[in-house]
Amino acid sequence: MSIFHSMNITSSALTAQRLRMDIVSSNMANVDTTRGKLVNGQWEPYRRKMVVAQPNESFSSSLSHALSKDSHAVGNGVKVTKVVEDETPFKLVYNPEHPDADDQGYVKMPNVDPLKEMVDLISSTRSYEANVTVLNATKGMLMKALEIGK
Repeated sequence: MSIFHSMNITSSALTAQRLRMDIVSSNMANVDTTRGKLVNGQWEPYRRKMVVAQPNESFSSSLSHALSKDSHAVGNGVKVTKVVEDETPFKLVYNPEHPDADDQGYVKMPNVDPLKEMVDLISSTRSYEANVTVLNATKGMLMKALEIGK
């Protein structure tokens, strides 16, 4: 295990959480966007996006490393595998004067729930802050180790 192994793990988590915050920001910015994507000549509202993350190493691989006698394995961080669209149905809002209203006066609105987005934002922000704290603690320990060597 390298002296910088924990920093590499923490940096992968920081990258993943930063992407989560960016996706939440995009969702919040498009909460009222009724023309998000052109599908078969018809405008479709913006669809909520979500980040899918997974460990850099499979569970079975991590377990076998941890069970080996001379192992000091602690994991290899996290990676974002994809950004997916939420398939929940669009909200219908009655507004006959809206330019995107159908014949009955209903407008398809994005499937973005601001409350859910704020919860995701708080969660990703707290995770990001925790990882910054870990990075600073690791940096402090490495600086102390260098001072000992003087």
